[in-house]
Amino acid sequence: MARDPRADGRYCYSVATTGVYCRPSCGARRARPENVRFHATAAAAEAAGFRPCLRCQPQRPAPHAATIAAACRALERADPPPPLAVLAAGAGLSPFHFQRIFKRATGLTPRQFAAAQRDQRVRDALRAGTGVTEAIYAAGYNSSGHFYATAQQALGMAPARLRAGGARATLLYAVGAASLGAVLVARSQRGVCAVFLGDDPAALVRQLRDQFPRAQLLPAGPGFARLVARVVALVEDPAAKLALPLDLQGTAFQLRVWRALRALPPGATLSYAGLARRLGRPTAARAVAAACAANPLAVAVPCHRVVASDGALAGYRWGLARKQALLQRESHRASARK
Repeated sequence: MARDPRADGRYCYSVATTGVYCRPSCGARRARPENVRFHATAAAAEAAGFRPCLRCQPQRPAPHAATIAAACRALERADPPPPLAVLAAGAGLSPFHFQRIFKRATGLTPRQFAAAQRDQRVRDALRAGTGVTEAIYAAGYNSSGHFYATAQQALGMAPARLRAGGARATLLYAVGAASLGAVLVARSQRGVCAVFLGDDPAALVRQLRDQFPRAQLLPAGPGFARLVARVVALVEDPAAKLALPLDLQGTAFQLRVWRALRALPPGATLSYAGLARRLGRPTAARAVAAACAANPLAVAVPCHRVVASDGALAGYRWGLARKQALLQRESHRASARK
């Protein structure tokens, strides 16, 4: 799903509906999971009756795959990370050429990759309950001052808040019913922090617990019904506006994506690549898709308005049938206005 180039050469995957097999990093549109099979080698995929993808050419050795994989492992393990010149020399390439192929494969420069790994180590440590100072130095920061200067951008929130599970101490929640199924609504002291859609109310509550693992979750009283009704009304008419405060919690990039989504007008759609360009990050279509998948506020943050480049309905956290229904409702509303 991540199209990680480091997995190239370890296996291939095939798609039953197309009869094609690909390498893990292939940029082709993601297939439906039930149509995917995995094969240890290209030969095994062809023996099963599949033909190689013309785009990623999985029957050929992946160019520089082993070099990039080794560099990524070095950047993940080393503290401090090796300089560009050292990585390039180990690969037998010039620094310029090495950086170019590394960025082509991973979407990041070696320096950006190392910084992302360091920030992820901080996140993991804080979520595990490690003290902020201990997490900072264990992750490889040389000073707390440098960390705090970039903490909001790197983590998307204050370190102490992330350590607390990225949530308020107490969340009130309730589950209502709409024509598209069950609707879970949760609110923190700052505003609505979760709107989940699904078929099983108990499963939605479990998802809420996973989303806010260190928060105290309390079923709301009767007075919460009015808030749930307003959210259910939004699901029934997604072209309307939810005039309620929202408490969005995510990384800095996720927050940028979610703000851009809220600026999309009802009835309009935009591709992941188009949204990435709008954010000034033309190569970040996959990161945009990941941010959409992590959106905790269904409909209120309208990630259903983002589609594949060919206009097809790509993945949706709450199910493609709901995505299609929401877009149809907005389309009908726009036609009625005309």
